[in-house]
Amino acid sequence: MPAKRTAKKSSVKKSAARKTPAKAVSRRPAPRLAVLNEDKLDDTQRALLESIRSGPRGKGVIPRGPFAVWMHAPTVGQYAQQLGGFCRYQTAVSPRLSEFAILCTARLWRAQYEWFAHAPIAEKAGVKPQTIADLRAGRVPKTAAKDERAIYDFVHELYKTRRVSDATYKRVNAILGDAATVELVTILGYYSLVAMVLNIFQMMPPEEAPLTFAEPAGT
Repeated sequence: MPAKRTAKKSSVKKSAARKTPAKAVSRRPAPRLAVLNEDKLDDTQRALLESIRSGPRGKGVIPRGPFAVWMHAPTVGQYAQQLGGFCRYQTAVSPRLSEFAILCTARLWRAQYEWFAHAPIAEKAGVKPQTIADLRAGRVPKTAAKDERAIYDFVHELYKTRRVSDATYKRVNAILGDAATVELVTILGYYSLVAMVLNIFQMMPPEEAPLTFAEPAGT
Protein backbone atom coordinates (compact mmCIF):
# COMPACT_ATOMS: atom_id res chain seq x y z
CA MET A 1 0.00 0.00 0.00
CA PRO A 2 1.38 3.48 -0.82
CA ALA A 3 2.22 5.77 2.06
CA LYS A 4 -0.41 8.29 3.10
CA ARG A 5 -0.05 11.46 1.07
CA THR A 6 0.53 14.81 2.71
CA ALA A 7 -2.00 17.61 2.37
CA LYS A 8 0.22 19.28 -0.19
CA LYS A 9 0.27 16.18 -2.39
CA SER A 10 -3.45 15.62 -2.05
CA SER A 11 -4.02 18.99 -3.71
CA VAL A 12 -2.25 17.55 -6.73
CA LYS A 13 -4.51 14.51 -6.66
CA LYS A 14 -7.66 16.60 -6.91
CA SER A 15 -6.58 18.22 -10.14
CA ALA A 16 -4.07 15.91 -11.79
CA ALA A 17 -6.44 14.17 -14.17
CA ARG A 18 -8.34 17.11 -15.63
CA LYS A 19 -6.44 20.33 -14.83
CA THR A 20 -5.67 22.44 -17.91
CA PRO A 21 -2.08 23.69 -18.24
CA ALA A 22 -1.70 27.47 -18.33
CA LYS A 23 -0.46 27.39 -21.94
CA ALA A 24 -3.45 25.45 -23.25
CA VAL A 25 -5.95 27.41 -25.29
CA SER A 26 -9.72 27.24 -25.12
CA ARG A 27 -10.27 27.31 -28.90
CA ARG A 28 -11.84 24.07 -30.04
CA PRO A 29 -11.44 22.79 -33.57
CA ALA A 30 -14.77 21.81 -35.10
CA PRO A 31 -15.29 18.08 -35.70
CA ARG A 32 -14.67 17.08 -39.30
CA LEU A 33 -17.36 14.40 -39.14
CA ALA A 34 -20.83 14.74 -37.71
CA VAL A 35 -21.52 13.11 -34.36
CA LEU A 36 -24.53 11.00 -35.32
CA ASN A 37 -27.64 10.81 -33.18
CA GLU A 38 -28.60 7.30 -32.18
CA ASP A 39 -32.06 7.61 -33.71
CA LYS A 40 -30.44 8.38 -37.07
CA LEU A 41 -28.21 5.29 -37.24
CA ASP A 42 -28.71 2.76 -40.01
CA ASP A 43 -28.72 -0.96 -39.33
CA THR A 44 -24.96 -1.42 -39.72
CA GLN A 45 -24.19 1.53 -37.49
CA ARG A 46 -26.67 0.36 -34.87
CA ALA A 47 -25.11 -3.11 -34.93
CA LEU A 48 -21.72 -1.53 -34.17
CA LEU A 49 -23.15 0.42 -31.25
CA GLU A 50 -24.86 -2.67 -29.85
CA SER A 51 -21.63 -4.66 -30.23
CA ILE A 52 -19.74 -2.01 -28.25
CA ARG A 53 -22.39 -1.93 -25.53
CA SER A 54 -22.60 -5.70 -25.24
CA GLY A 55 -18.85 -5.94 -24.57
CA PRO A 56 -16.76 -5.04 -21.51
CA ARG A 57 -17.34 -1.28 -21.88
CA GLY A 58 -20.98 -1.73 -20.88
CA LYS A 59 -24.38 -0.45 -21.92
CA GLY A 60 -23.65 3.16 -20.99
CA VAL A 61 -21.39 3.81 -23.98
CA ILE A 62 -22.47 6.70 -26.15
CA PRO A 63 -21.06 7.21 -29.66
CA ARG A 64 -18.48 9.93 -29.08
CA GLY A 65 -14.70 10.10 -29.35
CA PRO A 66 -13.33 7.37 -31.63
CA PHE A 67 -16.69 5.60 -31.67
CA ALA A 68 -18.28 8.69 -33.20
CA VAL A 69 -15.77 8.44 -36.04
CA TRP A 70 -16.17 4.71 -36.54
CA MET A 71 -19.93 5.13 -36.88
CA HIS A 72 -19.10 6.57 -40.31
CA ALA A 73 -17.23 3.36 -41.23
CA PRO A 74 -18.95 0.72 -39.11
CA THR A 75 -17.29 -2.31 -40.68
CA VAL A 76 -13.79 -1.22 -39.74
CA GLY A 77 -15.28 0.07 -36.49
CA GLN A 78 -16.33 -3.45 -35.54
CA TYR A 79 -12.79 -4.77 -35.88
CA ALA A 80 -11.28 -1.75 -34.14
CA GLN A 81 -13.59 -1.83 -31.15
CA GLN A 82 -13.03 -5.56 -30.66
CA LEU A 83 -9.27 -5.04 -30.58
CA GLY A 84 -9.77 -2.08 -28.24
CA GLY A 85 -11.92 -4.10 -25.87
CA PHE A 86 -9.21 -6.73 -25.65
CA CYS A 87 -6.40 -4.21 -25.21
CA ARG A 88 -8.17 -2.35 -22.42
CA TYR A 89 -9.74 -5.18 -20.46
CA GLN A 90 -8.21 -8.56 -21.26
CA THR A 91 -4.42 -8.37 -21.50
CA ALA A 92 -1.96 -9.63 -18.90
CA VAL A 93 -0.64 -6.08 -18.48
CA SER A 94 -1.97 -4.71 -15.19
CA PRO A 95 -4.57 -1.92 -15.43
CA ARG A 96 -2.12 0.50 -13.81
CA LEU A 97 0.63 -0.14 -16.34
CA SER A 98 -1.79 -0.35 -19.24
CA GLU A 99 -3.36 3.01 -18.39
CA PHE A 100 0.09 4.51 -17.79
CA ALA A 101 1.11 3.41 -21.29
CA ILE A 102 -2.11 4.87 -22.72
CA LEU A 103 -1.38 8.23 -21.07
CA CYS A 104 2.16 8.20 -22.48
CA THR A 105 0.63 7.66 -25.91
CA ALA A 106 -2.05 10.33 -25.44
CA ARG A 107 0.57 12.88 -24.38
CA LEU A 108 2.90 12.14 -27.28
CA TRP A 109 0.02 12.60 -29.72
CA ARG A 110 -1.55 15.43 -27.66
CA ALA A 111 -4.82 13.58 -28.14
CA GLN A 112 -7.35 15.65 -26.22
CA TYR A 113 -10.14 13.11 -25.95
CA GLU A 114 -7.83 10.19 -25.20
CA TRP A 115 -6.31 12.10 -22.28
CA PHE A 116 -9.72 13.30 -21.08
CA ALA A 117 -11.06 9.73 -21.05
CA HIS A 118 -8.06 7.92 -19.59
CA ALA A 119 -6.44 10.26 -17.06
CA PRO A 120 -9.17 9.59 -14.44
CA ILE A 121 -9.04 5.87 -15.21
CA ALA A 122 -5.27 5.85 -14.76
CA GLU A 123 -5.52 7.60 -11.41
CA LYS A 124 -8.18 5.14 -10.24
CA ALA A 125 -5.96 2.25 -11.38
CA GLY A 126 -3.12 3.48 -9.17
CA VAL A 127 -1.00 5.87 -11.23
CA LYS A 128 0.07 8.62 -8.85
CA PRO A 129 -1.42 12.09 -9.38
CA GLN A 130 2.05 13.64 -9.54
CA THR A 131 3.01 11.17 -12.26
CA ILE A 132 -0.09 12.12 -14.25
CA ALA A 133 0.71 15.81 -13.79
CA ASP A 134 4.28 15.26 -15.00
CA LEU A 135 3.15 13.36 -18.07
CA ARG A 136 0.58 16.02 -18.90
CA ALA A 137 3.23 18.74 -18.67
CA GLY A 138 5.67 16.77 -20.83
CA ARG A 139 8.08 16.15 -17.96
CA VAL A 140 9.91 12.94 -17.16
CA PRO A 141 7.87 11.36 -14.30
CA LYS A 142 10.76 11.10 -11.85
CA THR A 143 8.57 9.98 -8.94
CA ALA A 144 6.82 7.26 -10.95
CA ALA A 145 7.10 3.64 -9.90
CA LYS A 146 10.08 1.71 -11.26
CA ASP A 147 7.95 -0.37 -13.64
CA GLU A 148 6.23 2.76 -14.94
CA ARG A 149 9.60 4.40 -15.60
CA ALA A 150 10.67 1.35 -17.59
CA ILE A 151 7.56 1.63 -19.75
CA TYR A 152 7.99 5.40 -20.09
CA ASP A 153 11.53 4.93 -21.39
CA PHE A 154 10.35 2.14 -23.70
CA VAL A 155 7.59 4.27 -25.22
CA HIS A 156 9.68 7.40 -25.63
CA GLU A 157 12.62 5.55 -27.14
CA LEU A 158 10.24 3.84 -29.56
CA TYR A 159 8.77 7.15 -30.71
CA LYS A 160 12.18 8.83 -30.91
CA THR A 161 14.13 6.12 -32.74
CA ARG A 162 11.37 3.84 -34.12
CA ARG A 163 13.23 1.05 -32.31
CA VAL A 164 14.06 0.05 -28.73
CA SER A 165 17.52 -0.96 -27.59
CA ASP A 166 18.29 -4.35 -26.07
CA ALA A 167 18.70 -2.73 -22.67
CA THR A 168 15.35 -0.95 -22.84
CA TYR A 169 13.60 -4.08 -24.11
CA LYS A 170 15.08 -6.26 -21.38
CA ARG A 171 13.92 -3.85 -18.64
CA VAL A 172 10.31 -4.13 -19.77
CA ASN A 173 10.47 -7.82 -20.61
CA ALA A 174 11.85 -8.59 -17.16
CA ILE A 175 8.76 -6.95 -15.68
CA LEU A 176 6.10 -8.28 -18.04
CA GLY A 177 7.42 -11.47 -19.61
CA ASP A 178 7.13 -12.36 -23.28
CA ALA A 179 3.35 -12.53 -23.75
CA ALA A 180 2.55 -9.32 -21.87
CA THR A 181 5.35 -7.48 -23.67
CA VAL A 182 3.68 -8.37 -26.96
CA GLU A 183 0.38 -7.18 -25.50
CA LEU A 184 1.95 -3.92 -24.30
CA VAL A 185 3.16 -3.16 -27.82
CA THR A 186 -0.33 -3.97 -29.11
CA ILE A 187 -1.83 -1.55 -26.56
CA LEU A 188 0.57 1.14 -27.77
CA GLY A 189 -0.39 0.44 -31.38
CA TYR A 190 -4.12 0.47 -30.74
CA TYR A 191 -4.09 3.69 -28.75
CA SER A 192 -1.87 5.32 -31.38
CA LEU A 193 -4.59 4.40 -33.87
CA VAL A 194 -7.19 5.95 -31.57
CA ALA A 195 -5.07 9.11 -31.20
CA MET A 196 -4.73 9.44 -34.97
CA VAL A 197 -8.48 8.97 -35.44
CA LEU A 198 -9.23 11.58 -32.77
CA ASN A 199 -6.71 14.13 -34.03
CA ILE A 200 -7.45 13.80 -37.74
CA PHE A 201 -11.20 14.04 -37.29
CA GLN A 202 -10.85 16.62 -34.49
CA MET A 203 -12.94 14.84 -31.89
CA MET A 204 -12.74 16.87 -28.68
CA PRO A 205 -13.92 16.26 -25.10
CA PRO A 206 -17.36 17.54 -24.13
CA GLU A 207 -17.81 21.32 -24.26
CA GLU A 208 -17.78 21.64 -20.48
CA ALA A 209 -14.38 19.93 -20.20
CA PRO A 210 -11.32 22.15 -20.73
CA LEU A 211 -8.78 21.14 -23.33
CA THR A 212 -5.60 19.70 -21.85
CA PHE A 213 -3.19 20.60 -24.65
CA ALA A 214 -2.77 23.66 -26.83
CA GLU A 215 -4.22 23.23 -30.28
CA PRO A 216 -2.11 24.42 -33.22
CA ALA A 217 -3.27 27.47 -35.11
CA GLY A 218 -5.00 26.92 -38.40
CA THR A 219 -6.87 23.71 -37.55
